[in-house]
This record gives sequence, structure tokens and C-alpha cells, in this order.
Amino acid sequence: MMNRLTGKHESITDDIDVLLNVLPADVREWLERQNELENLLEIVFDLGREPEARYPGQHEVLLSRQVTLADVEYVTQRVGAFGKDNRAGIERTLHRISAIRNRRGGIVGLTCRIGRAVFGTIDVIRDVVESGKSILLLGRPGVGKTTKCREVARVLSEEFGKRVIVVDTSNEIAGDGDIPHPGIGRARRMQVPSPELQHAVMIEAVENHMPEVIVIDEIGTQEDAFAARTIAERGVQLVATAHGNTLDRLLLNPTLSDLIGGIQAVTLSDEEARRRRTQKTVLERKAPPTFEVVIEILEVDKLAVHHDVASAVDQILRGVPPKPEIRIWTAEGKIEVIQPEGAVEERTEIARAASLLEPRPPTGLQEGGAVRESPRPQALRLYPYGVDRRRLERGIQELGVNASITRDFREADVILCLKAHMRRQGGRLRELLDAGIPCFVAKSNTYAQITGALRDIFPGQAKSPSEERKALQEAEEGIYHVLAGEGSAELYPQRRHIRRQQHALAAKYGLRSESWGTEPQRRVRIYRS
Repeated sequence: MMNRLTGKHESITDDIDVLLNVLPADVREWLERQNELENLLEIVFDLGREPEARYPGQHEVLLSRQVTLADVEYVTQRVGAFGKDNRAGIERTLHRISAIRNRRGGIVGLTCRIGRAVFGTIDVIRDVVESGKSILLLGRPGVGKTTKCREVARVLSEEFGKRVIVVDTSNEIAGDGDIPHPGIGRARRMQVPSPELQHAVMIEAVENHMPEVIVIDEIGTQEDAFAARTIAERGVQLVATAHGNTLDRLLLNPTLSDLIGGIQAVTLSDEEARRRRTQKTVLERKAPPTFEVVIEILEVDKLAVHHDVASAVDQILRGVPPKPEIRIWTAEGKIEVIQPEGAVEERTEIARAASLLEPRPPTGLQEGGAVRESPRPQALRLYPYGVDRRRLERGIQELGVNASITRDFREADVILCLKAHMRRQGGRLRELLDAGIPCFVAKSNTYAQITGALRDIFPGQAKSPSEERKALQEAEEGIYHVLAGEGSAELYPQRRHIRRQQHALAAKYGLRSESWGTEPQRRVRIYRS
């Protein structure tokens, strides 16, 4: 299943002249003559070898002469100080200079990497970023993980007015120097004295500065993974990168597997092993994932999105390959979304699904007895501002209202935004309100609140939910509040088979639940493990 969305991809080269000015004169002149600076990735200096320029998929020798110690010193004296990670930068730019040292600590090689701020690079995953879920980016070096982190910080801080803090260990996200690069928008940047202290700065950011979003590049240690879990449990959205190309490989990394739930060996009873048709000792997920969404960056313009990490990890442990959603940015500026085989309908393009929701009765007959149907009214175009798109799509389908979701605010008939955004009225929301577009508000991003807002938009049109659906919506609302930090959530009394479904829903989110009271007032209470 595949659909197309429109998009724009604009690349901005970040002050490449500043980097060229720290290079030896003959190297700088050679690069300027080639007229390929927009594709340049790195310049490499190794003592006793010819300098190299690296481009996507190829490298080229710059000069016939060898690099001398004077060349290396010329560059190092014109850049910032090298940290414990052997990285330096140029103030208020995104360029990175990495050193190779000999046994005595002397620098014998340099990699000068071009830093670029790319605006629009997250349009392909914008709906995921806006959902408020914690996102982990995976991919090989140079594929664009850090660039996407930088753009996420800018979009969430500027367009959505969120309190965003960038924990910048190597100064790659926000550049070198005390003043952060404008590529991170209004996000604040906390620098890290040395890589081994990254986890401490992550915790400090939460405890001292009350962020709504924390952006981190390269979670690499067990301490970092533990700090990430602590932050996520406090209700802060995390956007981070990690070492590893794919979800299944990350699961096999004992240091970082906790980010996606971890693995534990469980011994089953004889009866359970026979029922599952497995050995008595099996591997199972140890805990709820820290990151709810994992995005594998396969290529610069091709991504695989795991929308439900818990289910994907469970599939891997059962020996079933996960089937992520594939998103491709085509050369024509379109975004192709390829749904995995058997994916639920809620991830399809909602405008297409809306045309099937309400069949119109025939209004007359044509010659020969053919039925002539009245034209279907155009679907109301909703622009979600900070609202979870997948839950909104699901609500539109289940309520049966004639609506579609637009990604272009200029086409919107109605805005649906969160109460928190309406209070601030910053960024693009202010422009939309000034334009006179009607705006409806959902108190939170739970399914129950979103469907409640849809009922306000379509009074009298939405289907009434069944008793069972109402009970499950109430359970989802309770789960949301417990995950947000409340001690417990007590639900209304229900019949036994409905309580059983509420218990299963709580377990899906890694929460505990119990039934208490006597019939007919017996009810479910949900709380943390």
C-alpha cells in the first residue's frame, strides 16, 4: 500500500568559506577551482600522504605533495580547542575537525567535516515528531542523523513554541563556541565537558530547566541509556540517535538494548511451552521501551519507521521479522509512504479512506433504471497542530465523519490543536488564528480527547460509541494520566469481559492493574509496576 505526499527539501551550506580559511592556501585554492563545494563532505589530512577531498561515493586526491607537520599545525592553530573526544570546531559554525593522535599525543591526522544546516529534512517524518512520542534515530555515519536532530530542535522550539534543550556533547548539533548556531531555532543548548559526563548533563537538564523536549546526539553508554529512561518516565519527549543501523541489531547490543525494552530469559511452565510450541526457556522483552518510535535512516531520503517499538521487539524475539513503514523522498519532491503488508487502515491516507465512510442513498433514476447518486459533499479538511495524526485518523474512521487531514495549513478548513498550544499561541498557530481559520481544542493527545474534539466539530454526525468502546477509551485516558506521572487511575464499574480488556490494555503499556469492589460496582484500577 502506498500513498504520496508533497514536500520540500532545501539545503543550506553553512559558512563553508570559514572552513576554507583555516586550510593551507594551496589546498583552499584547489577546492575553490573545482566548483563542487556543495557536494563536499570531508577534507582529510594524514601526515606523509596526499590530502584528500571526499564526496558522496567517491574521494579525490587534492595535491601531488604530501601533508607535512606544518600543514597539520596550520589547521589546528586556527580552530577551537580539542576536547577529550579529539574533536574541535569553528565558532558559530557546524564544521567539525577531528584529530588522530600518535602514542605521544601528537596530532598526525585531521578529518575536516563540512557542517550543513538542512531545513525541511524532517518533513518526511513531521507527523511522528509532532506526535510528542520519544524518537530514536538509527543509521550509519554520515546518513543525516545529526542533521535531523538539529531540525527537530528548530521545528519544535520555533513552530510549536516548546521548551527544547539540546544536550550537545560534541557541539555537532549547535556548533562550536558559547553562542549556539541558529539552526536549532529557539532551543537552548547545554554543552558537555566530556563524553563520560553526558548522562549527568541529561539529568541536570530535566531537574534544572523544565524542558518539554530533550534532543541528544549519540547515546552510547549504559549510563546514557539509564538517564534516557529516567527522563522518559518524567514525561519528557526524547529525540536521540544511537550507535546501530537497525532495530534488531540494537536489540543485540547489551549496552543499549534497554532503550527499546531490553531482553530477559524467561522459563515457561511445561503447559505454557506446549501451548506456545517453544522451548521452556525463551527470550522476552524486559520492560516498556524508552523510545516509542524507532526510525532507521536507510539512505539520505529513505527511512523505515517502527511506529510501535514494543510490538516490533516482541516480533523479533519470536523470530518474526518486523515490517516497518517505508518512507521515500523522491526526486520530484514527493513523499512516498509504503505501508507494510497487512498494516491497519489507520495509517493510510485519510482523505482516500473518508470517501468510503458514508455511502449516499440514491436520489433518482436515470434512463434505463440506472441509479443516479447525488454528489458527495467535499470532506472537511483538518489541520492538526500538535495532535497525534494516527489517533486522529483512527477517530475519523471510527466516528464516520466526513473529514480528511491536510498537511498544508493553507488548505485547512478547521484547525485542531492541543490546549497547551492554544495557551501559548506561538509560532504558526498565531498566523492561522489571525487568518480567521476556526480552531477547536483537544485537552490532551489521548484518543478520548481527540474523538471528543471531533464530536464538537461534527455535532450530530459522529457515531455513538458502544459501551465496550467507551470503556476502552476511558482506560486509554487513565493509562495516559498514569504514564504522565499520576499515581493511579480508577475506572468506572464494568462487566467482567470488559474489565478483562481493560487489564490487557494496561499490560500493553507496561502498567499494572487490578479489579476491586463487589459486583455490580467492581472496577479496574491502573497504576505503575
